[in-house]
Amino acid sequence: TRNAPKSTSQTAALTKKGYTFEHPSKGLTPQKLHQILEDAERGDLRAQAELFADIEEKDGHIYSEMSKRKRAVVGLDWRIMPPPSGSDAERKLAEEVDGWLNRLTDFEDLMLDLLDAVGHGFACCEIEWQQIDGLWLPKSFIHRPQGWFKVSGADEVRLVKEGAPDGEALWDLGWIVHKHRSRSGILARGGLMRTLVWPYLFKNYSVRDLAEFLEIYGLPTRIGRYPVGADDTDKHTLLQAVRDIGHNASGIIPETMNIELLDAAGGSSDPFMAMIDWADKTSSKAILGGTLTSQADGKTSTNALGAIHNEVRHDLLVSDAKQLAGTLTQQLILPLLQLNKGRVDINRLPRFQFDTQLPEDLAVYAEALPALVGLGMRIPRDWAQEKLAIPPASDDEPVLAVGTTGGEAMQAAPLSYRRVALSKQGAVVDLGQLDLDHADLADTVMPAQMVTCLQGLGKAMAAGEEYEDVQERLIKAYPHLDSREFQTALAKVVFVADLWGRLNG
Repeated sequence: TRNAPKSTSQTAALTKKGYTFEHPSKGLTPQKLHQILEDAERGDLRAQAELFADIEEKDGHIYSEMSKRKRAVVGLDWRIMPPPSGSDAERKLAEEVDGWLNRLTDFEDLMLDLLDAVGHGFACCEIEWQQIDGLWLPKSFIHRPQGWFKVSGADEVRLVKEGAPDGEALWDLGWIVHKHRSRSGILARGGLMRTLVWPYLFKNYSVRDLAEFLEIYGLPTRIGRYPVGADDTDKHTLLQAVRDIGHNASGIIPETMNIELLDAAGGSSDPFMAMIDWADKTSSKAILGGTLTSQADGKTSTNALGAIHNEVRHDLLVSDAKQLAGTLTQQLILPLLQLNKGRVDINRLPRFQFDTQLPEDLAVYAEALPALVGLGMRIPRDWAQEKLAIPPASDDEPVLAVGTTGGEAMQAAPLSYRRVALSKQGAVVDLGQLDLDHADLADTVMPAQMVTCLQGLGKAMAAGEEYEDVQERLIKAYPHLDSREFQTALAKVVFVADLWGRLNG
């Protein structure tokens, strides 16, 4: 159990004092950057955190890619799952927690703020609590800059405090601290931005050089000629006219003077653009795992290659989602239960879970599971429901089922001959494997359509010499049969043959 949350904010002194950013990206050099990274490894994160914030603010490409990475997780559907093999009480508790979280109006903002840890290595959100009708719920989540914190040798995040060289421990129930591992190692080096700072630095040099190149070589050289004996006033007038013509495309000079425009000096911007392009592609690889969804050069960015790229991104999405889900389970759901339910078993917590399955996954399982069960494989139902992200249904809960309407079979999956039987009315029914093993064909009545089909099938096979010949005969004999009806007919034939052989073998 836990005591009630404190009514004050741990960062009240810092927010009252105000926070001034130093913007270390100004005048950034390799030597300065190296020093910033070394200071962070010793626990002083302020300059590194502010540099990372500057990079995401100033570099449009990095901002765009990081936004894709974070919003891909925020856009996922999520649910609160009971523990494996959960009881009815545990399932009801998961539903209750789900209702609590859906009442939070800024929950998506919280997830986006916590995903700031992808770049920085960690992100901290301060919780302000409120009590509504006897229920403790977060009133707001406030993101605090990473520069407000220190990291101890044991990777513990602590709040910076005057007079405390090692910082102050974060208050219980006051924070959610999401630690994201983009690589192995200490927390101060775990952020993805440490990989992006070097392409950012070299890109800045190239952008600056390109601007100078365009200013010098992109405009024609202007030369003013003044007559012999011109005084300083005349020379100044001519110089000002030359400058005006360069920027304003207009100016006046005495009749005795003239201005000559020379062709722009030769040169190419290709080397600068090559460096900028390299920096952008390197950043995309680091953030998204590839470049195809970010580049649109019309030469290499095809739909097929883009689909492969998206599969790589899905791996990153799953990793990000699992890490964030673990943080929300341990640092939000657990405190909510301890405050509102008292003692809880931390090993049987409801779990926060994102839906990261691709659409085709369900179709693969829908085809594979019946076939595997038909081969005799014993597959636990709990495992299948967990893989499909389908929660177990309670006893009184309405569920979907395969049934018949108006005598016509309603089928949700392709036919499998080990899962199909014939009823006395000729309808397709879904039986369990044990029912198939003990089925009795004594009272089975074949529908007239099937009898005719089987007779024609036998004649066609007896008269035909080759496979193509048999196929043509069947098409001519039964032009009204579509592929679905023919598949159903063959499935019934194979089933009857297989079952008859098992009963009389």
